[in-house]
Amino acid sequence: MTYLLKIPLCLFSLLGSIAHSSSQDLAPLAKEFIGSLDTELKEKACFPFDHEERFNWHFVPRERKGPTFHDFNEQQKAAALALMHASLGEPGVERTEAIFTLENILREVENRPANDDYRDPLNYHFSVFGNPGGTKEWGWRLEGHHLSLNFSSDRHTIVSSTPSFMGSNPALVLSGPEMNRQVLANETNMGFAMLHSLTKTQKSTAIFADKAPFDIITSNDRNAQLLQPIGIQYSALNPEQQKLFQELITLYLSRFTPAYQGLLQDRIIEQGWGSFAFAWAGSEINSVGEPHYYRIQGADLLIEYDNIQNNANHVHTVIRDLQNDFGGDLLLSHYQKDHGPESKEKQGK
Repeated sequence: MTYLLKIPLCLFSLLGSIAHSSSQDLAPLAKEFIGSLDTELKEKACFPFDHEERFNWHFVPRERKGPTFHDFNEQQKAAALALMHASLGEPGVERTEAIFTLENILREVENRPANDDYRDPLNYHFSVFGNPGGTKEWGWRLEGHHLSLNFSSDRHTIVSSTPSFMGSNPALVLSGPEMNRQVLANETNMGFAMLHSLTKTQKSTAIFADKAPFDIITSNDRNAQLLQPIGIQYSALNPEQQKLFQELITLYLSRFTPAYQGLLQDRIIEQGWGSFAFAWAGSEINSVGEPHYYRIQGADLLIEYDNIQNNANHVHTVIRDLQNDFGGDLLLSHYQKDHGPESKEKQGK
């Protein structure tokens, strides 16, 4: 049995040696990626910024638009991976590459043939929306099973890296050469650490259901909203619990580039840690076979985690920005300014 990703490993090692960019300007790398494509692949990969496909996101196996690693030559694979690396923080890159490789493990867990393309580590799609490096807004997406990474830029600056979904099936590899591998171990273990730090009285506020919901509640909704009940407030935690809660939130934000993390951290400082709350549903036992769910809400951010399916060995996590998913109101206002009636009137003069 082999679980190696069927992309030349030299590509990952090559890209790993590239210094992680502290800049938010992804446009040069996106242009390089587009420039590496032939006419047919450009038609598959490129959409107008306002195309409805930009909001057509999901994290389940399904038919998708945009070329995949199957379509790329070595140069194109390298350009695609370089864009991916620059768009994420190091933990985000590590998790993304691990999610790719889990498809081979899942293929064998499900006893699928070696040529099966339902579980396929190459079946991840790249789409670009708008013209990177131009005078207008643009974005891009990387998506496949258990992965949906959406990035939106105001010309040269990332204004949104959400919705951001990462999942793991199996959550814990139970057999084979990769036995005990756990791609989202920190998200699981730190969530339980937060729960287990609570007193009985605190748990009565934080735990809103004995049974976990079947999946993340916001699913692939276009517009996410705060969920009820809200759980236990940050202000109701003692200093050690507050520190642990901050570390859990920071764990999720570390998936993003340092520059984008900084934007979110500025918002947290502005709105205050006191805006956050932690809620739990399901089992309090950290073990396969014990379904559980938690969520974090605050500073207009919503983070959901669940481990329910496949005998509670199948993790979903998502980060939603209630202000700026897909660029939010900021890019919408810019687009309306450039393309709305006032803009058209000026162009007609």
